[in-house]
Amino acid sequence: MKKLLLWILRLLPFAYMAAIWIMSSLPDTAVIELPDRGVDRFLKESLHLVEFGILYVLLVLAALTTGRFTPVMSFAFMGVAILYGLLDEVHQSFVPARSATVIDFIKDVIGVLAASHFIHHAYFSGKFARLGRVLRGIEERVRGF
Repeated sequence: MKKLLLWILRLLPFAYMAAIWIMSSLPDTAVIELPDRGVDRFLKESLHLVEFGILYVLLVLAALTTGRFTPVMSFAFMGVAILYGLLDEVHQSFVPARSATVIDFIKDVIGVLAASHFIHHAYFSGKFARLGRVLRGIEERVRGF
């Protein structure tokens, strides 16, 4: 059971990337459409700020399962998440019911940078002590598998 959790954490970023790809292939109203179009658009546009930040966090969690999370890996994961955000925007430009904009990509980048700021400083510099303890606790638990 513990090995299963370990592999779920390692594979979760790839499953999440597949989910992003699939969702980007659908019209923005395919999953949910709120009655107020303005609120609907605002919420969906706001998701750009968290969507790729979550991808970065999942990549970090996968790295913690190996016990080899380093500052270089943190920056590499930032790059992976940002490049996947760019790929997602390019992909959306080919989907008839979707659009791709530079501002959406900028929101993706901001989400990655915000998530990475907290995680990178918590884990490596102790700036956010509580978050750092959580990350190290996860790493200790899964490395014991």
